[in-house]
This record gives sequence, C-alpha cells and structure tokens, in this order.
Amino acid sequence: MFRSRLKTVVLALSVTLMAISLIAFPQESVDASIRGLDMWWEIVFPSLLPFFIVSEMLIGFGVVKFIGVLLEPLMRPLFKVPGVGGFVWAMGMASGYPSGAKLTARLRQEGQLTKIEAERLVSFTNCSNPLFIFGAVSIGFFGNAKLGFLLALAHYLGNITVGLIMRFYGNDTEEKKRTKEQKFSITLALRELHRTRLKEQRPLGRMLGDAVMSSVQTLLMIGGFIILFSVINKLLFHLHITAFLGQFVEFILVSLHLPDVLSIPYISGLFEITLGSQLTSQVQEATLMQQAVITSFILAFSGFSVQAQVASITSQTDIAFKPFFIARIMHGFFAAIYAFLLWGTVYEGLAKSDQPSNAIPVSVLETGSWALNTYSYLAQIGPLVTIVSLVIYIFVYTRRLNVK
Repeated sequence: MFRSRLKTVVLALSVTLMAISLIAFPQESVDASIRGLDMWWEIVFPSLLPFFIVSEMLIGFGVVKFIGVLLEPLMRPLFKVPGVGGFVWAMGMASGYPSGAKLTARLRQEGQLTKIEAERLVSFTNCSNPLFIFGAVSIGFFGNAKLGFLLALAHYLGNITVGLIMRFYGNDTEEKKRTKEQKFSITLALRELHRTRLKEQRPLGRMLGDAVMSSVQTLLMIGGFIILFSVINKLLFHLHITAFLGQFVEFILVSLHLPDVLSIPYISGLFEITLGSQLTSQVQEATLMQQAVITSFILAFSGFSVQAQVASITSQTDIAFKPFFIARIMHGFFAAIYAFLLWGTVYEGLAKSDQPSNAIPVSVLETGSWALNTYSYLAQIGPLVTIVSLVIYIFVYTRRLNVK
C-alpha cells in the first residue's frame, strides 16, 4: 500500500513539475516541440509508413508464414524463436525501431508466437536502420562516412549477441508442446502460404485500408512520443537536472578513461538518441574513438523515447516490457565494447594512414554518398508523403464512419 501511494505521489509531482516547466520555459518548449515534429514529419513518418503497410499486407497474404517455415531451421536453434522471427528481424533492421515491436505484437495477436517467444523476439529485433546510422549520425553529425561502418557493425553484432543470450530467457511449456523438428521444405512453405491466404476473409481493398489505418495510427503515436521526449529532454537541461545526473555519470566515465565532458551528451542520449548523438559529436575534448563508443551505446540503448513507443505497442498484448528493457541495457554495453574492440581493425583499416582521426573526409563532402543523398532526398519529399498519407487516412476513416 505504501509503495502504491508513493508511486502516486511521485507521478503526480513529476507531471506537475513538467507543467510548471512548460510555463516557465515556453519558448524552449516550443522550439523542442518543433524539432521533434520536424523529425517525425520529414523522416520518421515517410520512412516507416511503407514498411508498416507492406508488412501488414505480407502477413495477410501469408508471405510471412511462408518465410517462417523456410527460416524455422535457422531461427529456432540460434534464437529459440519460430522462423517468422527472421522476417521480423529483417524488417526491424531495414526500417528501424519500433518496427520490430509492432510486427512482434502483430504476430503475437495472431498466435504465431508464444508469450515467451515474443518477449525473446522483441528484445533483439528493435534496432537502428542503416540509413539513420550512416546518413544522420555518421555523415550528418560527424561528417565521417567511414565511421558509419564501425557503428553499424558494432550495433548489429551487439544485436545478435543479445538475441543469442535471450534464447535462454524463460521456460515456455507452450513452446515445448508446439515445437517439433522441422527441415527446410519449400513444399511445406508453399502449402502454409496457400492455407494462410485462404483463411484471410477480407477483400483486397479492405485489407489495404486496414493496413493504412493501423500504420498511420501507430505512426501518430510514435510522433507524439518523439515530440514529448524532445520537450522533456530540453526541460531537464534547463532545470539543470541533466547536469545533476551528469555528475554521477562523470565518475563512471573517468573510471573507464573517458572524458567527463561526455556526461551531458550521454544523459541526453538516454532520453533521445538523435540529440545525444549530435551532442556527442560536438565534444571537442574527446577523441573520435571515445565519441564512437558513447554514440554506439546511445544507438543501442535506443533512448527512453523509443522504449516508451515499444511499451505502448506491446501493451496491446501480454508481452512484458521488462525483458526488452534489460535487453536494451545489454545491447548498449555490447555495442560499446564492439566499437572499442573493432576500432583498430575496422575504422583505422578504412581510414587513410595520414588522415587525422577527427578530420572530415574531403571525398564525402565533394561527391556525397548514398546515405547522405537518400537522407536529404527523404527530408525533401518527406512532408509531401506525410500530408498525402494523412489525407488518405482521413478519407478512409471518414468512409468507414459513414458506412457504420
């Protein structure tokens, strides 16, 4: 009873403090809101929407079931999840967080995953996509394309390591009843594909409309969290709470032979990865290797903003959030360790021997790169894609209200 009352008081005081802070720092709050809105409007919405819609259609047509049968002999021994986990893993890496959580929750609702399998799967299928690592972080913040290879390799190796560790999580009796040795069989996969399609009673138009509705609703929720945590991060900085927490982090950083000035970017990255990565790249007192280690941890931890998005998505199912949160901590440490261990082999092997560690490659600025070009193009057409998608969503939603 005491713990419950204490929780109530803490939550009430936190919300009250935030409300007072919004009044005390109106301009800073508006600027942070606009920054979060721009990120969602230009990048997040247009980049995630196609993946969400296509994944819904793939599930409805039975393609995911087809892939699941083919990947069962691989995913089950390695990660102790069904073969459909391979599809979730691939889509999660291609589109970035929180795609893995959305697809895992969707498959759990369909009964293709047990509760324990879903908690294992969601723990290692939420990661940053290559476009963000190369385009936004490596080139946009650090001005160094070669750094992207190190960050991406450390990020995905850490992800695989977490998946291998999480296979030992839980004792699933339902899984033991359902699991049977299955060999690679295209015939069986095609049979499951056809059977799943026949079970789908919705016509194509209805299925497409449901996919658009579900995807846009999820992205609206994601946008709200991005804006909220952008504001929270800014308010914590102006209330000097970030600096206060940074004092505790400084001791840990110094013990790891890292500059204490990285404490503020680190704390900011715990809340929101984009701001944390940007602030880390601006610390001149740290070497590029030290910046890469901190950035690698921030990208893997995902920030409380992404974690809140995942918690909101999985709350629609019985998937517990605690294993996911523990996995994010493990992923952060593994990614940072891999970035440190691979620095000499990967980054220094790619960089020129006579090039200073903090220099910006001239070729990147002159010729550009696929990541920067794609990121810039997406930022240009992103608002148009977003507004057209929202118009379609309103049209479909209005039609369904009229039919009802």
